[in-house]
Amino acid sequence: MKRIHFLFPAEVYHALRTSPQGLSQTEVNQRLRDFGPNSLEIKKTSYFNKFISQFTHFFAVLLWIAATLSFVGHYFNPEEGMDKLAYAILLVIVINAIFSFIQEYKAEKAIEALKQMLPYRVRVLREGTEQEILAENLVPGDVISLEGGNRVPADARLVEETGLKVNNAALTGEAEPQRRTAEPFHGERILESTNIVFAGTEVVAGSGKAVVFATGLNTEFGKIAQLTETIEKEINPLQREIIKVTRFVAFLATGLGISFFFLGTLIGRSFWENFLFSIGIIVANVPEGLLPTVTLALAMGSKRMAQRRALVKSLTAIETLGRTTVICTDKTGTLTQNDMTVTHIYIPDTTIKVTNILKNDLHPLKLLLTTAALCNNARFEGESLLGDPTEKALLVLTAKSGELESLCAGYKRIFETPFDTERKRMNTIYQASDGCYFAFVKGAIETVLPCCKSLWKSNKSHPLSEDYKKRIEEVNKQFAQKALRVLALAYRELPKDFTSNQADEELIFLGLVGMIDPPRSEVPEAIKKCHKAGIKVFMLTGDNHITAVAIAREIGLAKENPLAIDGKQIDKMNEKELKALLQNREIIFARVNPRHKMLIVSVLQELGEVVALTGDGVNDAPALKKADIGIAMGKSGTDVAKEAADMLLIDDNFATIVAAVEEGRAVFDNLRKFITYIFSSNIPEIVPYILYVLLGIPLPLTIMQILAIDLGTDLLPALALGAEKPEPGIMNKPPRSLKERLLNFPTLVRAYGFLGPMEALAGMAGYFWILKQGSWHWGKVLSFHDPLYQKATTMCLIAIIITQIANGLECRSSRQSVFKLGLFTNRFLLWGIASEIVLALLFVYFPPMQQILNTYGLEKGDWLFLIPFALLLMVAEEMRKLLFVKK
Repeated sequence: MKRIHFLFPAEVYHALRTSPQGLSQTEVNQRLRDFGPNSLEIKKTSYFNKFISQFTHFFAVLLWIAATLSFVGHYFNPEEGMDKLAYAILLVIVINAIFSFIQEYKAEKAIEALKQMLPYRVRVLREGTEQEILAENLVPGDVISLEGGNRVPADARLVEETGLKVNNAALTGEAEPQRRTAEPFHGERILESTNIVFAGTEVVAGSGKAVVFATGLNTEFGKIAQLTETIEKEINPLQREIIKVTRFVAFLATGLGISFFFLGTLIGRSFWENFLFSIGIIVANVPEGLLPTVTLALAMGSKRMAQRRALVKSLTAIETLGRTTVICTDKTGTLTQNDMTVTHIYIPDTTIKVTNILKNDLHPLKLLLTTAALCNNARFEGESLLGDPTEKALLVLTAKSGELESLCAGYKRIFETPFDTERKRMNTIYQASDGCYFAFVKGAIETVLPCCKSLWKSNKSHPLSEDYKKRIEEVNKQFAQKALRVLALAYRELPKDFTSNQADEELIFLGLVGMIDPPRSEVPEAIKKCHKAGIKVFMLTGDNHITAVAIAREIGLAKENPLAIDGKQIDKMNEKELKALLQNREIIFARVNPRHKMLIVSVLQELGEVVALTGDGVNDAPALKKADIGIAMGKSGTDVAKEAADMLLIDDNFATIVAAVEEGRAVFDNLRKFITYIFSSNIPEIVPYILYVLLGIPLPLTIMQILAIDLGTDLLPALALGAEKPEPGIMNKPPRSLKERLLNFPTLVRAYGFLGPMEALAGMAGYFWILKQGSWHWGKVLSFHDPLYQKATTMCLIAIIITQIANGLECRSSRQSVFKLGLFTNRFLLWGIASEIVLALLFVYFPPMQQILNTYGLEKGDWLFLIPFALLLMVAEEMRKLLFVKK
């Protein structure tokens, strides 16, 4: 098999025990059993190792230290019972690890499931019929079809090709496109063979057929993959923010613990009292649910995005979407429906509406319709029409005339120069049944018309004068002003000893076709949302600027006289001029190619913009990778573009991008809501320890009770806040600054300076309320098991839980009234509140929990005493939103 590249095409079929008609299904099944699926099983981090890693992150290490110190304290002073605290902290570590692992596992499985929504498919010939199958079902001997934009699915030997070029950068690192032929190659190294296409590489131009000879781990790409053990992931901006939050909490907790240890020593407290106090401060400050909540928030965001027809390939890309400041979007298929229909035809001196085509004499249109059909790769397969939307529209045009078969009869294609973004035209060469050769050309008028020496009129060729060129260009302008995409068609007869270059020389101009691609109905509203959200939208299209401006006006992207720049103008600009240009809010870029896209993205990023870019072609891949968020088309995008992108639009719709940005913003907001909620409860957990040290009162809240809040009642409501849907008005504010921190000053002030103190007030009021009822006086010592002390600490515990219920409702938005959002619109939070109530009742009345937490049963009046504090918190927060939040 190593010498497969030595063989002639006919010999390849024999060597691989197949035929030009492909394999039978029976043979395919047998070879699947023999060779296995065409997939790369790259070694991943095991679930066991992922689980173990949950015990070694920063928060876990902090808790390990606290547990160790507690064990040390118990060893030297067993009377304090610090072993119970140590075991409780270990339980916290284990529960948190399990919960984090489960969330990460679910998120990973969700991403895998979402990726299955857009499987990698290839065209294969089996039993003489072309089929589209999953790439993993390919076997050696399969005959596959390849064309520009495809990713090669397996190592294969070319047997037919038309202008086929590949990019082997993924395999060899050489980015320059390489020509491939079907002729034998007699070099020794298969990697240097000109007739082999390798799995994982990209077809950048042309088309061809190839016979698969290696699949899966037997491919050259698979052999390299087997050498790969682990891939280090780069830390993304969100992960950096989480690290900053964890470090802040760690330093705060440790600093407070050490400070109050020495403070207690100064005022005469015993070593073990101060030690216990320090451990309590550290435990109270650690937000145990932070890491699983981050994962859950991202996973829920990806799930909602999938429901809105956007598929993210990594969870962290969601948060980046929320920071997007500029969207650079294609026109065709994204802003428009990608459903081309030819509506107008121009032949010299005559404009025809296609609706009336059958009412006209078709004779003057014969050559134009023939060119439309033959310079074309679209095709009918049964009831289906397959191919590029523009080419399908041209084929339908010819079919409408009723002359498709007769016009194409007798022609055999022998050469093709595919359309590319630099030439902006396509050429095909055919041999007619009489032995003559013809070139048929279609493309942008500015690239086709200069190649024309004459025009076809009244069934004969006439010289093409400069005045006539101006008349043609004026018709082109009129078509474009109607938002029509315009193509010029031309042809020529070739000499028998022609060269391929002659297909672009001395052409005969046949006419223009104008086709409409209607804007998507939902796009104008999406454009308005972007403008409200402070997001700039730039159109980057290969169409001429007149058509682009007409569409832009129709969808509300541009006003009366928008700034329209074409690729040639960009080429003449220096970097300073381009930077100045990109400061504008409304720009339409016309006749741009992927090189221009790459340049625009790079300069925007230098200006500090967060750029989302759409692309569908193979040449768009570099710009998609360069953009902060590369967005590929799920329907019309090439395999290469999809591979390079961070997100796929399942419906190719611009409105879906805007919905994804909305979800990205919601993810960041939800993390901040969670942090506000968790940090708020730190204050009522810390204040009892401060008062215990400074005032000499019995400790109002035990460490076990703190853990009951942090790992019991707070956990589900906090996670529910991470799953909150985008709140109203989220797209009415500008994008978040790159400098804005997740844990910023307003968040800290709201949690530590406003909500937290109100909860602390409730806790201490409840605590002293019970002590007063029990006739406690200042200086009186209460034992740990004294019913009065147990009931007082229980009151403090329940006060925090009740006010946290109110806090959870208010943390759903830092700006909007909870009553405007709707009290019952987050069903996950309602379940979380229900769990808080159930756990609170268990803490107070269930004997085993009373034993663990040292709690005591409360009376009806005690509960009624605490409820006003929850209402007070809600009223105060609603007033803050009303009076101090800018609308």
